[in-house]
Amino acid sequence: MSRRWAGGHAASVLCVASAGGEDGLLASGAEGGEVTVWTPDGLPLAQLRLAAREDVTCTAFSPTAPGLLYAAHGETVSVLDARRLKGALEELRGVGEDEINAVSVNETGTLLATADDSGAVRVVDLQAGRVSRTLRKHANICSSVAFRPQRPQSLVSAGLDMQVMLWNLQKARPVWTYSLQQAAEEDGEPQQRAGQLFNPPLAHCVSVASCGNVLACAAEDGHVHLARVGAGSRHEHQGAIKAHSQGAAQAHFLSFLPHPYWLATGGNDCAVALWDLGEEPLVAAEGKGRGKLKAPHRKNKAKAKAKCQAARDAEAEEEKRREGELSEEASGANPGAWRATAEPKIKFSHEDKVNWVCPALLRGQPSLLVADQSPILTAYSLAGL
Repeated sequence: MSRRWAGGHAASVLCVASAGGEDGLLASGAEGGEVTVWTPDGLPLAQLRLAAREDVTCTAFSPTAPGLLYAAHGETVSVLDARRLKGALEELRGVGEDEINAVSVNETGTLLATADDSGAVRVVDLQAGRVSRTLRKHANICSSVAFRPQRPQSLVSAGLDMQVMLWNLQKARPVWTYSLQQAAEEDGEPQQRAGQLFNPPLAHCVSVASCGNVLACAAEDGHVHLARVGAGSRHEHQGAIKAHSQGAAQAHFLSFLPHPYWLATGGNDCAVALWDLGEEPLVAAEGKGRGKLKAPHRKNKAKAKAKCQAARDAEAEEEKRREGELSEEASGANPGAWRATAEPKIKFSHEDKVNWVCPALLRGQPSLLVADQSPILTAYSLAGL
C-alpha cells in the first residue's frame, strides 16, 4: 500500500530524512534550494527556499535535538529549526571543499561529517562551528559518509573510487580500506548480467546497522556490498547481495523492526526492496555475540585483573590497541568472504528512478519514503513485518 505526499516541492526531490520516533517530523530537500518539513501524515508543515538556491543534496536531523535539521547545499550546511522553518539559524560555510553529497551527525550530536566532490571527508565540531578534521584518502568523489552507532568517534565513507573506508577520528588515515572492485574480481562472477550494462562498483551510499559493526554499501554494479567490523576494528567478513538489475543507489538499515539487520535498498531499475539479513552468515555471528575477550598475559596479575573488570572495558581497550596498530597496509588483508543467499522479503517496482529511500515510523507504522525524479514523495507501508 502506498500514499503520495504532494504539495511540498516544485522540483525533483533529492533527499529525505526522519527525526525518528512514531510522531517525529520528516524533512526533504530538492533542487533549487527547496526544503520541506512534513508531518508523519504526509502534510507539508513548512517550506523554505534557501537564499543560495543551490540543490539540497542531503538532510539530517540531530539525534539529540530532533528539532535541529542540517541541510547540505553547495559547499555549505545550513542549520535549521524544523519546528519553525523561517530561515537558517546558522550557516556553516565552506565546510565542504567542493559540492557536498552527504552529511551525517554522530549519536552525541557533537560532530557532523560531510562527503564532497573533492573526495574529502570533513568533520565539523558543531559547538565550535568549524572544521576540526579533514580526512583525505579517496581518489575520486566521496559520495557518502556515516557515523557508526555506539562509536561517536568512528565513521565510514564510500566513494566513486570504489572504496569503502573505516576511520577513527584520532587518526589521519583510514583504519582499513575495502576495495569493492577487488572484492568483485575475487568473487569470480561476471559483473554483467541480462538487462544490465557493464558497470564498475562505484560506491553510492553507505549505511551502518545500529550495532555499529555491520556495513552496507549500494554500488553501481547493482550489488549491495556488506562488511562486518570485528574486535579491534578488524575487517572480519565481507560479501554482497545482488540487489538490483541496474545501479543500486540507496541502502539503509532500519532500526525499528524486531532486529537491526533489515535493509532497504533502491536502484536505477526503479525497484525498491527490503531484505532480512539476520540469518546471513556475515551478520548471524554478530547477533550471537563474540564472547569475552581473553586478558593479555601479564606478570603483574593486579594490572591484568583491573584491565578485565568487564567485557566492555576489555573490548574497548583491545579496539584502541588494534586501531593503533592498523595502517594502510591493513587494506591488503584478506577478510573472510561470504556468498549471500538472501532473497528480498519485499520487492516492488516504483514508477521512476530512485533518488532516495528513507525508513521511517509513521504514526507507529513501519514505512519507507521514496524520492524520485518528481516533486512528489511516496510512502510505502511495511505493515505485517
